Amino acid sequence: MSALLEVGGLTKRFGGVTAVDDCSFTVPEGSITALVGPNGSGKTTAFNLITGYATPDAGRVVFAGTRVRRPHPVRLARSGLTRTFQQARIFPDLTLVENMVAAVQQPWHSLFRRAVRVHERARALELLEEFGLARLANEKAGELSYGQKKLLEFATVLMGEPRLVLLDEPTAGVNPVLVEQIEQRIRELNARGLTFLVVEHNMNLVMRLCNPLIVLDHGTKLAEGPPAAVRDDPRVLDAYLGG
Repeated sequence: MSALLEVGGLTKRFGGVTAVDDCSFTVPEGSITALVGPNGSGKTTAFNLITGYATPDAGRVVFAGTRVRRPHPVRLARSGLTRTFQQARIFPDLTLVENMVAAVQQPWHSLFRRAVRVHERARALELLEEFGLARLANEKAGELSYGQKKLLEFATVLMGEPRLVLLDEPTAGVNPVLVEQIEQRIRELNARGLTFLVVEHNMNLVMRLCNPLIVLDHGTKLAEGPPAAVRDDPRVLDAYLGG
């Protein structure tokens, strides 16, 4: 498979701390790639650098064959790269449908307008149905449970029909039933051609869902490869799985 995302020499320092250190990896198109490692290993910082929520001190990002010289969340979303966050980012006072539409409405100063175009509503309802949230479409997002908010954010990033979705701990704090639902959505979307890069601490989920795995430790890539090879790598056992 060809690389949909290429990260080369990515580096980020915060004062005297190097959060990401000369990190390089690729995400094959059509894959569900995992980015794993112990707490503080630089996973979320790497996500922020790739998606324009932080500025790298060095390195390059190439998406779909094009160098992204100044990563910016809106421009990247328009080009087909979107992400979720550890804590779901929603608009609590908007309905689920309005949250979905806010992700794609242009210009951006119209973000909070209540008018929802017919085709946008149809797309939003289609996705909400897939995620089991259609019955709540006209409820305020702030009334959802924690797990439902994560489902809503996941559905929302699909509104623009992206090519690559970065999921930051999609199952953290979610009950086992919703974990299964999220896993199933990822599998189904991947089968349709969507590529994923996933940060996740649930290693059982990672091992059965993702291939390849990229392991970070202290901001540096420690290992990369199929689940079985990474699982048996002594460096990974020492740094992440506790020997």
